Amino acid sequence: MHQNRLIHEKSPYLLQHAHNPVDWYPWGEQAFAAARRTDRPVFLSIGYSTCHWCHVMERESFENAQAADVLNSGFIAIKVDREERPDIDAVYMSVCQAMTGSGGWPLTILMTPEQKPFWAGTYLPKDSRYGQPGLIDLLKRVSLLWRTEREQLLQAGDEIAAYIAQHGTGGAQAPQPALLHTAAGQLRAAFDSTDGGFGGAPKFPSPHNLLFLMDYARREKAGDARSMAEKTLTQMARGGLFDQIGGGFSRYSTDRQWLAPHFEKMLYDNALLAYAYLEAFSQDGRPFWETIARRTLDYVLRELASPDGAFYCGQDADSGGEEGAYYLLTPQLVEQALGAQDAARFCRWYGVTAQGNFEGKSIANLLENTAYEQEPEGFDKLREKLLDFRRHRAALHRDDKVLTAWNALMIAALSKAYRTLGDVRYLDAAKRAAAFLRANLTGSDGRLWLRWREGEAANAGQLDDYAFYAWALLELYAADFDAVHLKEAVSLMQTLQAHFWDESGGGFFLTADDSERLIARPKEVYDGAMPSGNAAAGLVLTRLWKLTGDPIWQTRADGQLAFLAARTQAYPAGHCFSLLAMGEALYPSRELVCTTAGAVPDGLLALAERRRLYTLVKTPSNAALLEQLAPFTASYPIPEDGALFYLCQNGACAAPAGSLQELGRLLE
Repeated sequence: MHQNRLIHEKSPYLLQHAHNPVDWYPWGEQAFAAARRTDRPVFLSIGYSTCHWCHVMERESFENAQAADVLNSGFIAIKVDREERPDIDAVYMSVCQAMTGSGGWPLTILMTPEQKPFWAGTYLPKDSRYGQPGLIDLLKRVSLLWRTEREQLLQAGDEIAAYIAQHGTGGAQAPQPALLHTAAGQLRAAFDSTDGGFGGAPKFPSPHNLLFLMDYARREKAGDARSMAEKTLTQMARGGLFDQIGGGFSRYSTDRQWLAPHFEKMLYDNALLAYAYLEAFSQDGRPFWETIARRTLDYVLRELASPDGAFYCGQDADSGGEEGAYYLLTPQLVEQALGAQDAARFCRWYGVTAQGNFEGKSIANLLENTAYEQEPEGFDKLREKLLDFRRHRAALHRDDKVLTAWNALMIAALSKAYRTLGDVRYLDAAKRAAAFLRANLTGSDGRLWLRWREGEAANAGQLDDYAFYAWALLELYAADFDAVHLKEAVSLMQTLQAHFWDESGGGFFLTADDSERLIARPKEVYDGAMPSGNAAAGLVLTRLWKLTGDPIWQTRADGQLAFLAARTQAYPAGHCFSLLAMGEALYPSRELVCTTAGAVPDGLLALAERRRLYTLVKTPSNAALLEQLAPFTASYPIPEDGALFYLCQNGACAAPAGSLQELGRLLE
């Protein structure tokens, strides 16, 4: 069987292409040196292993001998896994958006050996059709232009590189509540009052938008903001976007009703959505929110957890070469799994019919089931049986990379799950994942690696790795009050400040000052499928200031929030995680120090979560470390027995309370 250079890589995505007849190179100097030596342009293809259209383009073109011949004879072909190199993806996605007005994956770039792009696009069929250029025709045309009109291509490359390098510079200004009000109004204008979500199909969950709306509603007593979040959370969980059999969410819905998803499941989506449902539950206690949060987290623990405690990236949309085949049902299949009587009940409940609702088969859903919150007894056992049947009928590819940033998001969700639900399984899973990142993705100098697979850590950590992991550690500290987590968060933010901060323009660059130089050094603020790393950094800095009282964190938080405020002016609703960070600084807060001679008092965790308290716990065993991180705690004595609770609200501190009941009265 043919092999190319990708056979030596660790990335599952690159390994999927290791037997293509295309003479692929991984990104690196060897590829660009070959381009200069052979005087050829570079064909850059960026994707990821669970991407449906990436698979389609591979089957149509990269496995095709004719297309491979054209590529190999006229270009140096480079494959990049966007999940391993988000910096490369960010740079060239901005090129595609600047040149075409849109973007997506697979991302296709043609550029000079000096990495300057002159053509950008996404999926291309092998042959031209319906007015869409085909890959072969495009490559032949560019090869001709490279030989006959190269100056034109080089000029375009220079202009695009200059634009991308300069784009996004801006000043700073203090955040104002008006930004949050504007964002809520913009989301209201785009809200689908019938089906939830924002805009038309395709619909993405965008959990950071929902987290902002719930936070805004809580702070401003804005019932309409809460209603938008509730409607969206409800309809997503009733639809096919949520796997009614096995739990967990797919990436997005192809229709307005959340019925027919793009079936790939990603770790980051499920982490952030679980966090959003937990937040909804913590605010109103609706059992439905708890059920969806648990089923989402349990899906991740069952399907994406590694034996060592880390979490894999996701599961593919395709099984047996057919998108969604793993998930689609018919009454006959359900009967095979459950027997006639239980199958009839199950099909009625989940809308599985002979006619089907997706290409002649059915996606299980609750959209027409008005009694969806009163599930019949025993249905959990039926789902388990059907899940087992489904697993034996077909298999899903799993991308078994471990990414620092995505694992951090899951640690945050699991930590919140323990604080909200009190289930120690989730705390144990969060601590195991954090221990894995500490042991396998953190260097001896404290710097992070981005990816781990098969015993190898690779690629220098980027902004999302540091910011999300620091956020996760603060979430974990709020769950178990282990001051080591707080210390680690402080260390990560110190590294971020030292190597990523833009001294002239504010904000954090995507890559460190000692990372590989690309044609631009991105600095992103807009939320995409995941929140912006700059937004997460703003949130962490604000919380470190609130927790530690150290003025250095206040100065850094002020600078970061001012940068975010300036960059969100044009469209605040596109920066909801930044607005969450601003909200923590703009609105009154309450800080609590508990000093205790023994264990964390029973009930403190639930009270701190419910009342949104920035909480430190000082004990004899952690006093020295806590005083190092939050020097003001040195003056808080530890009682000989019992606990004392020091509450500060809006800059004013009360006399210490001697019990949780007394503290509760102070909070009224």
